[in-house]
Amino acid sequence: QTQGTIFPALNFNPIMDAQVLGGALQGISCEKDVLIDILTQRCNSQRLMIAEAYRDMYGRDLITDLKENLSHHFKEVMVGLMYPPASYDAHELWHALKGVDTEENCLIDILASRSNMEIFQMKEAYLMQYNNDLQQDIDSETSGHFRDTLMNLAQGTRMEGYADPSSAAQDAMILWEACQRKTGEHKDMLQMILCNKSYQQLWMVFQEFQNISGQDLVDAINECYDGYFQELLVAIVLCVRDKPSYFAYRLYNAIHEFGFHNKTVIRILIARSEIDLMNIRQRYKERYGKSLFHDIKHFASGHYERALLAICAGDAEDY
Repeated sequence: QTQGTIFPALNFNPIMDAQVLGGALQGISCEKDVLIDILTQRCNSQRLMIAEAYRDMYGRDLITDLKENLSHHFKEVMVGLMYPPASYDAHELWHALKGVDTEENCLIDILASRSNMEIFQMKEAYLMQYNNDLQQDIDSETSGHFRDTLMNLAQGTRMEGYADPSSAAQDAMILWEACQRKTGEHKDMLQMILCNKSYQQLWMVFQEFQNISGQDLVDAINECYDGYFQELLVAIVLCVRDKPSYFAYRLYNAIHEFGFHNKTVIRILIARSEIDLMNIRQRYKERYGKSLFHDIKHFASGHYERALLAICAGDAEDY
């Protein structure tokens, strides 16, 4: 049972919320605690209704007002909460592709983990928001087998719900050969299987791979390949196995390995808040011994910390 941390608020009144936000934003000093209390305690569809009421009431755009009144990472959190999920993915991908440096890890996190439907909606949002084609931008901003694999994922053509036990061993053999030979052709076969077979099918393929090679597929990929291509393949395998565990691992790395990679932490918390953030929190604690709550508290501060913790929605014992 996957579970998020943010739910629809009961007795919800968008007009009242818009009014309170207006007061908090229009005052002499911006009342940041009020923003946190409202925006992290409403689900995304409710936030969109608040934005509509805000526009009717003040003739202004709530996102624009948040951007003008806030700064740094706190601004990124509050503004990020105001996008519908597909628009938020599109927004993140656009900045990852069009920023000064391509942010490969953002591309990996999003494209390796989304369903066909989510990818379809994200491409539509990308086209609407930026008047650009996502696949063309991936094509021009990335290269090699990494690009080919991203392009394949961005098609959103993974089979769904279909599994054929009789071909699982055959697929596993192809993967094993691809790890042994490492030619361009083998890399293509490898990514074709990982990007297009259903999750149910891949579960069986991974099991067969273990039987054939005596090795876990992730270990085999890490041994045979390197760079972003290797990271993307591993991300796909981990997402097939257990998405919450994958995101727990990504959060842990973002918090500990690079000295708090804020963008990654913000993106995962917002994107997963209504899907499986509760599960991610559980996996994080099981795997790393400390709660996500504890680690965010340790690295972030001020209103930024308060906003992240509110999205995390931890219990008292998580401190």
